Amino acid sequence: MAPSTFKSSLTMTHIGTATAILDIDGVRFLTDPFFSPAGTEWDVGVAVLKNTETPALGLENLPPIDAILLSHEDHPDNLDELGRRLLDGRHVLTTMDGAKNLAPRPGVRGLKPWETVPLVAGGKKFQVTGIPCQHVPGNECTGFVLESESFGTREDGRPNVIYFSGDTVYFDELDRIKERWHVVAAVLNFGNAHAPLPEGPLQITMDGKQGAHLFRQLGADVLVPMHFESWGHFTQFGHELRSVLDGEGVGDKVCWLTPGEAKIVI
Repeated sequence: MAPSTFKSSLTMTHIGTATAILDIDGVRFLTDPFFSPAGTEWDVGVAVLKNTETPALGLENLPPIDAILLSHEDHPDNLDELGRRLLDGRHVLTTMDGAKNLAPRPGVRGLKPWETVPLVAGGKKFQVTGIPCQHVPGNECTGFVLESESFGTREDGRPNVIYFSGDTVYFDELDRIKERWHVVAAVLNFGNAHAPLPEGPLQITMDGKQGAHLFRQLGADVLVPMHFESWGHFTQFGHELRSVLDGEGVGDKVCWLTPGEAKIVI
């Protein structure tokens, strides 16, 4: 449940993996655009990635998109060739390396960790901060904090914000978020994904226990899980994730999304 000081609204439509529409007072953000049909494969060197579910919406089904939050551009399950079609002519926030690799696109902006930039999207003013991620070694990845004056502030003066984790495991630096902001909605990527590196499998996204711990550390109001189905490198899927979150005592704070269906989160 959102705090009484939160004066905006968030409706989300999960499309698949980490792809979702965040409709904030009529301004639509799209996260990590992926639209390839089930059975598509990508050879990424250390493994062949294959998706098993077709995204719930195709490009032709999307409403107008005002801005894109791209956690990283170098992994096909976060940005595929179809998703790249959406980048031209739009505001895109991503990593510093991602901005270089996606050039020349004047609407693309790279964020350093903890860097805050202004964004005007859909006629509404936002502040967007890049949040560090711990994903695959040597690859940049970013999460995002969205804030706006219309979100209001807590009684202690911290601004209300919406947080999208991007692909990351839990690490202590993420605890800094609560020092600056009150997270109304924490949109977290799960899946307990592992990368088969030469020295052994490496966990690269959160499992349920890590996500529940981060949620409690943030003191957030609502937890929205994504990124937990349809890929072979994931090891914790929806039914198990639900059980873990319930067991961790945060199940009553979780807003589960049905792919393709818009749901009011706050």
